[in-house]
Amino acid sequence: MAAHPPSRHLLRAKDLVDARYAEPLRVAELAAAAGLSPAHFSRAFRRAFGESPHVYLLTRRLERAAALLRTTDRPVTQICFDVGLSSLGSFTTSFTRMFGLAPAAYRAAFPPAVAHAIVPACVLRAYGRPQHRTFREDGADGPGIA
Repeated sequence: MAAHPPSRHLLRAKDLVDARYAEPLRVAELAAAAGLSPAHFSRAFRRAFGESPHVYLLTRRLERAAALLRTTDRPVTQICFDVGLSSLGSFTTSFTRMFGLAPAAYRAAFPPAVAHAIVPACVLRAYGRPQHRTFREDGADGPGIA
């Protein structure tokens, strides 16, 4: 059987998953984007891309979570919710199955996120300092200290 490129309508649904992976997406929404019934869409998607729509969505979410673990200092729980997953236990299990390490161990295997900062550390420190403000006691800028 000769392989053929996926139909344009299936690519629309795949693009929808890629763009809105963090949102709760249902097969019915993806099927509507492709203009197919949910059952026919699921079969056609699996035939065209080699995996079910659910597995494709989960893969996109886990890949984004891995990128966030490598490049941010956000807590693992926050990353789980940021990529559209609602269970930390399921996230950890799926992530470990896909990448071979738990999310925290995966993060530890990469340089800290501060190493990815584009702004030099001296500038970050300067702008992170509290700004010294002067105030006028004569009440010109508002009520003074009594």
